[in-house]
Amino acid sequence: MGNLEGHLLPGVFFLLHTLYYSVLASLALLRGQKFFKPPVPPREKRGHRWWKWVPGEGVAKVVLSIIGIMGDFYYPPGVNRLKIVDWEDPQRPFLFPNSWQHVTMYTFFLLSGVVDIVSQACQAQQSMKLERAAEALACCTLALLMASHIENKDALEIRVHIFFIIPAFLVGLVLIIEVWVPDQPPLWFLKSWMGLVFSTWLLQICLVLYVPPSGKPWRSENHVDLAFLTIFFCWHLVLGAAVLAAVYGICSLWHHRCSSGTEASGAKYKPCPTGYNSEELEKLRAGAELLHEGV
Repeated sequence: MGNLEGHLLPGVFFLLHTLYYSVLASLALLRGQKFFKPPVPPREKRGHRWWKWVPGEGVAKVVLSIIGIMGDFYYPPGVNRLKIVDWEDPQRPFLFPNSWQHVTMYTFFLLSGVVDIVSQACQAQQSMKLERAAEALACCTLALLMASHIENKDALEIRVHIFFIIPAFLVGLVLIIEVWVPDQPPLWFLKSWMGLVFSTWLLQICLVLYVPPSGKPWRSENHVDLAFLTIFFCWHLVLGAAVLAAVYGICSLWHHRCSSGTEASGAKYKPCPTGYNSEELEKLRAGAELLHEGV
């Protein structure tokens, strides 16, 4: 992860995942759902095709985490960072601390993906609390590892990673709260907002550390550069809120359009009441009995 590709891959994944989550949150609120997502039915009601219930989010977490782990150990080609201790050195020093921090982070997200798959596809009853707890553990572990990652870094990298830790920790905190207080719309949108800030700032790190648009590297000893770094993070807070509002607006237009289309089609066609307890059928029966008595 200590290169452009290593920051770009998780940044794009987190951004797509958060946009997807924002769409689900917006639609759940517009539809008045009590649950963020409908729970998976019990095993006896799923049928024999269990693979249909394998969650795509869990599979994506597992696959991308494995790609990240392999990239940290073996990218670029010919490099091997799998070794953790230099046994040839009498001091037995640890090797590649940055890579092992990234691998540990990916491992916890891989664990979260495995928990999602087991909970939704293998267990008799879905355990949503366990899924949230595993995801919260991954985000809190990420924040903890990034806090130690900034040791022995220059002022620029320290500030960049502090701004990365803040939204990551807040997302983990919201997930912890949702373990005991689930399905609260304000928490859905707070998590979506912080997730957007988290992912867009990770992409911003690519521009700051690896491909600055000006062609000149940022200067950690320059207070003006550090000041603008803080300004840009504040802009990301506004950008995340604007993207979330745009997603909600688009979902609202789509929802009202579908609702109006459903109502219009319902006005054209109404099925004949067939239930024995329906009011219409009772009125018809009463009318038929009166007619029979009159005859």
